[in-house]
Amino acid sequence: MLIKRFKHTVSYLTFAIVGVLVFCISSAQAETRVTYKSAKSTSSYYQMAVQIAEAMKAGSNGSIIVTVEESQGSVQNVKEAAKRSGNYVFTTPPVLVKLAKAGKAMFKGKKDPKFNDIRALFPIPSLTMHFVMSSKSGVSKFSDLKGKTVLIGKGSFGAREGAKYLKLFGLKDQVKLANVELSNAVPALKNGQIDGFVTAGSWPAPNVIEAAAGTGVRVLSLDDAQIKKTKRTKLVIPAGTYKGQTAAITTTSLPVVAYTTTSMGNSTAYALTKTYWSQKGKMGAKAAWWNGVDKGLMKNIIGKIHPGAIKYYSEAGFSITAAQK
Repeated sequence: MLIKRFKHTVSYLTFAIVGVLVFCISSAQAETRVTYKSAKSTSSYYQMAVQIAEAMKAGSNGSIIVTVEESQGSVQNVKEAAKRSGNYVFTTPPVLVKLAKAGKAMFKGKKDPKFNDIRALFPIPSLTMHFVMSSKSGVSKFSDLKGKTVLIGKGSFGAREGAKYLKLFGLKDQVKLANVELSNAVPALKNGQIDGFVTAGSWPAPNVIEAAAGTGVRVLSLDDAQIKKTKRTKLVIPAGTYKGQTAAITTTSLPVVAYTTTSMGNSTAYALTKTYWSQKGKMGAKAAWWNGVDKGLMKNIIGKIHPGAIKYYSEAGFSITAAQK
């Protein structure tokens, strides 16, 4: 009798263990792991990457696990696309993908045939130019900047663009450039050290929100002729985005897109894209910069979109160009 009970117990335990193992193996097989190469950990784009990782996990009921990797910049992200395989996702302005495929600019002499395997998934918030002036400065248009003190920062995209615009608009030697770190822009504006500052980031920009809340500011708009000179993408920030802003702001932007390669399977690309768009509203409720992403940004994608992502876009009624297919 004891032997029968022992055999029964062993059989039951064996069945239970096998069941647990099968469940674990099935769960592991069902789980999709993705590497998301973003930006420096101190940047807003790294914060966005973390938010995307959380959204993917929540929106897929834990079946999509995204690991965020810090990066030194978009150029590095593109270069690694030639070396990475599998579910590698990275963010970069579309123009860099175009330059990489052509072996131009920072990719001169570094052209790799694997760059042709890069495929787009979905747009994320654009780098948006803000020329932020205090109300006390009396500046309402670019020509009013003559004789004013403006902080543009150093080494960043915003700093380079700011200097470029001043030169393009004939203001290079007519504006005093403040020797203050961009991180101190808001306090410097409040205490009158500067008349304004230039910043580039997703909108609404946290430092612009802070400046608008603490002191009266005006974010300058560019006209169509000025935008054409910059050779950047036109972007309109809706009225009411910042405190005291009663009219829309017309400015420029540098689109940013999440890319992968043909190494990613169609089903994974489909799941990532579908989950991203389905969770975007919830992300926007927590971080307003996601509210600036809509179907209109799809036109900024240069090159081909991953077939798996195209499947979702076709189902969801997005407009895809022939060049993107």
